[in-house]
Amino acid sequence: MKKIVTIVGARPQFIKAAVLSRIIADNKEIKEILVHTGQHFDANMSAIFFDEMQIPKPTYNLGINTLGHGAMTGLMLQKIEEILIKEKPDLVVVYGDTNSTIAGALAAKKLHIKVAHVEAGLRSFNIKMPEEINRILTDRISDLLCCPTENAIKNLEQEGFNNFNCKIVQSGDIMKDAVEFYSKIASNKSTIILDLNLEPNKFVLATIHRQENTDSLENLKAIFKGLESINKKAKVVMPIHPRTKAILDKNNLKYTITFINPVGYFDMLQLLKHCNLVVTDSGGLQKEAFYNKKMCIIAREETEWVELVENNFAAICGSNSGKIEQAFEAFQKLNLDFEKPLFGNNVGMKIYNEILSIL
Repeated sequence: MKKIVTIVGARPQFIKAAVLSRIIADNKEIKEILVHTGQHFDANMSAIFFDEMQIPKPTYNLGINTLGHGAMTGLMLQKIEEILIKEKPDLVVVYGDTNSTIAGALAAKKLHIKVAHVEAGLRSFNIKMPEEINRILTDRISDLLCCPTENAIKNLEQEGFNNFNCKIVQSGDIMKDAVEFYSKIASNKSTIILDLNLEPNKFVLATIHRQENTDSLENLKAIFKGLESINKKAKVVMPIHPRTKAILDKNNLKYTITFINPVGYFDMLQLLKHCNLVVTDSGGLQKEAFYNKKMCIIAREETEWVELVENNFAAICGSNSGKIEQAFEAFQKLNLDFEKPLFGNNVGMKIYNEILSIL
């Protein structure tokens, strides 16, 4: 039996990996070893996901967090290499664009182990973003590039990937499978709408955590100014990221929006299902908003998911409070067709079959 090692470390990766892990378990053709780097370590951002989503606990939990980019990536590289030498897998699967992603890919490639990159080809074209550096480098050393969109394929072609020894496929977005599968379970298990006394379609869901926003007090204040303005018309609910909370506390910044602790995936799906719209700087949440038929205000200067903007499902507003307010008003007047097949179907099975094809 062939063996693969899956590397995860951040909340969105747990969700994406759950889809593929379930298919692997059902088909019994591959043995999967799950490695959690520990990049997200808060109980509501890590452990609860494995409990809720009924996936096996990681075989290895490295507990690597609260370090700078260099120290974190270097330590992950060292520890993952030790695991790969011990386990001797045929392939390593990495997801997305985190430090865990690049560390896993580098460790595998230096040991001549094949790498499959799920969510390949995405580009923000902002090289100042750590995530952009991670995704570019991971793509370059991967053997299988599972691209979620046609634009992702085009990005790789423009960078000359057709000349490299790799397989490029348009698999679709694996997050779509997760939302479809877990939404039904979430409706039965989550009580967050009732617990918070939220009126469906009358509140706005917001998340802010990207470094380009949290590292700039000017950007952060401007975004929250926009959120405060929206809050006068519709309650803004924000599951607050630990990094964002620490910066607000340190600078004694007080706001009237409703802050809640980080939530599990089922609670987040219910918040998405029942909100009016989403304000976020998260890449994954932009798509999850779309899958839940919600429009999205993007608190960044660019997005990897250009299809959402091109089809008017999302608006790029950056940290401009005026643009955030204007987008909120504009979205209240729109009635869009969310049935457009922007991100594929049966994505997990497609990726599974592509992995089998190169083992």
